Order: sequence, then C-alpha cells, then structure tokens
Amino acid sequence: MPKRNTQILILVLIIFILAALVVLPIEKGLLGQRGIRLGLDLQGGTYLVYQADLTKKDPSQTDAQVMASIQSTIERRVNAYGVTEPQIQIQGNDRITVQLPGVKDVNQAIKLIGQVALLEFKEEKLDAQGNVVRDASGNPEWISANATGVDGKEKALTGQYLKPNSVVRINQTTAKPEVLFEWNSEGAALFAKITERNLNKPLGISLDNQIISAPIVQAVISDRGVITGLTLDDGRNLAIQLNSGTLNVPLKIIQQTDVDATLGADSLSKSLTAGLIGIALLIFFMIAYYRWLGFLATAALLVYGAIALAIFKLIPITLTLPGIAGFIISVGMAVDANVLIFERIKEEMLGGLSSGAGVAEGFRRAWPSIRDSNVSTFITCIILYWFGSTFGAFMVKGFAITLFLGVAVSMFSAITVTRTFLTALVRTGAGKSLLTGGVK
Repeated sequence: MPKRNTQILILVLIIFILAALVVLPIEKGLLGQRGIRLGLDLQGGTYLVYQADLTKKDPSQTDAQVMASIQSTIERRVNAYGVTEPQIQIQGNDRITVQLPGVKDVNQAIKLIGQVALLEFKEEKLDAQGNVVRDASGNPEWISANATGVDGKEKALTGQYLKPNSVVRINQTTAKPEVLFEWNSEGAALFAKITERNLNKPLGISLDNQIISAPIVQAVISDRGVITGLTLDDGRNLAIQLNSGTLNVPLKIIQQTDVDATLGADSLSKSLTAGLIGIALLIFFMIAYYRWLGFLATAALLVYGAIALAIFKLIPITLTLPGIAGFIISVGMAVDANVLIFERIKEEMLGGLSSGAGVAEGFRRAWPSIRDSNVSTFITCIILYWFGSTFGAFMVKGFAITLFLGVAVSMFSAITVTRTFLTALVRTGAGKSLLTGGVK
C-alpha cells in the first residue's frame, strides 16, 4: 500500500475514533456538550422577535455597536434567569430574535428581556416657596436627582454608576423583599450629596420612567442602598437587570410565539427507531447488491455519520424537525455518491480495466457528477439560510445548516474515506477477487 494512502487511512481512523468519542457518551460527554441541542419544536419554549428603536441611540455609536451591546445584555439577563441553551441572534439591522427552550412563562420572559432597566433617582419638585408641586391627581411631581460629581460636573444619578452585584433578599424585620445595590466611587459621591439634602424627605426610585419606590431618607448614605416596594419576582428580575446593564435603546416586541413540542419523548424515540431500521435496510441492500463494495460503503457511511453528528454537537447545532430532515437528506446524498462511484467502477472493470485502474478511473469519472450536484445543493442551502435569517424563520435556517454540513461531510466521506478504503482493499492480495465479486 502506498505510504500516502496508509497515512490517509490512519488519519481517517483517528478522526472516526475522536468523532465517536464526541457522539456516543450522550449523557457524560467525554468531548463536547451533553447531548445534541434540541430546538423549540422538539423541546417546546418561547420564540420572540424584538425591534430596537435606533433613533434613540447615542450618536457616537454605530447601529452595529448598539445591536451588539443589546445582544450581549439580553444574553446576560437570560443566562442569569436560568434558561438552558438560549439563542439570541441579531436579525437584519434592528431586530433581535430570542429562542428560550423550555420557558413556559412567556410574560415573565418578556418582562425580563424587554425592559430598558433605566434606573434613576428622583426628588420632589418644589415651587418658589419650597412647597411640593403636585399633579392633577394630587401626586408629587418628580425631577431628576442631580449632584456634582468628583470631576466637578453636575450629573444625574442613574444606574450606570452601579456595581454589578445587586441582590434580592427578604428583610428580616418587615418580611418583605428588597434589592440591595452598591455604587462605584462616582455614584457614591453623588448619592451622598443627594441623600444629605433630602434628609427626612422621600427619594423616588424610577425604573423605566415609572416610580417603583419612594423611601424616606433617614440618613446620609454613600456607597450602598436598598430598593423596597417590590414583589419577590420583580425584585429578582430587577437585580438581574441591574447586574446585566441597561439596554442602549428601547425594544418593541413584534413577534411572540409559544412553541409546543411537536414530538413528545415517545414519538421522538419511535422516530429514531424507524430511522435506525431504515439505515439497517439500506446497509443490507448495499452489501447484498455490491458485495464488498457495499461493505466498504457501509464503513464509510458510519464514518460519515460519526463526523456529522460530532460537528452538530461541537458547534453546536440546534436540531429541529426540519434539521433532522436535512440530515436525513444528506445521508441519502452520501449513499447516492457511493452508488455513482460503484457503478462507474463496475463499468470500467467490465470494460477490461484492472481493479486498481478501475477504481481510479471510476472515481475520476464519477467526481464531476458528485461535485455539480453538491455545489447546487450548497447554493440552495445558502439561499434558504438567508431567507431564514431575513424573515426570522428559524426552522428554515435549521434545515439549511444541517443539510449544508451534512452534504459537505458526505463529499469528504465519498471522495476521501471511500476511496481510501477501496485503495487499501485493492492493494491486498485478495483485493481483485473481492471487487470483481461486487462487479459480477
């Protein structure tokens, strides 16, 4: 066997072993993540699409910078909320898609993600005589609480000066939830001056322009404070929002979908069983019809399956029902490539070529057909992926991604793996008789 073919054969075996280590331990996961990530249609959950109001962004930032910041903030909020394997993606110029597998409380998710979380401190507005100005309903009017910072400039006290360590707890005296927060040096300087001039007066705490609490200032406070008047869930969400940072611009929800699992655990198990039966019948046909050629095709198909599934786990790819369909189609294309190669080899050997020359010529003549069909599939996948990204059709994207990757691996399997196996077989003493058994 030529040295180069031996090296390729060893490399293929190493790749197969590594891929098998990634795929087989579904629960323990020696390499890669635990299990293959399931999409919303298989697991159920919530699908949201938000549109950002970029007209209210900081002029010094580009649209792309603002959207990247929003994506990062939402990711931090969702991860802190405890959602398993969420997907937050930028769609177009001003939209964000959010997939939350397993989340059933949609309103809670929307409240957590969509709020700007602009925390401001406000003080009561006073008239010229020092009396509190009230609105038509008798409620006090609030104005921004400003003070002079360490740089000598006057500025408003907002959540931008908070440290990311806010926590919610139950007050042991009142038995009510409260959120503890801590300022950085700039915020502490502002807070001390504001609380000093508002002693024995209410200090309003505003979240997204809504007064949520107005405690009476009982002492001069600098670096720490407490927010009261919240429920336990609202306090937990507020702590998450304050720790994750504020959204740069307001978000508006434009699509909300509650996705039920299309297939339950029993149906999914039956589908996998049916797929395994189908693959077993395919292997039986290939071996029965092509003899040793079919056996080598089966070995190449196993290598293909291990590599493709390993890639799905390592990227990782979120597997949806359309994604499974894309993978199955790519399996069919992998088998189809082998069939084209074997038929060409049969024709060349029946024409009088030796087994070695027949294998080489068969691959050479089959390659243009395999290449052209796969390239056209790649183009189709790119178009489908663009369509899914543009219109938020995540299932179309799932189909396009798995089909693209599956076909790419199938080309490697057919042209490299199958060819290496056949060349190795031809170089053995019994190679010619084994191949001609498949031809006859």
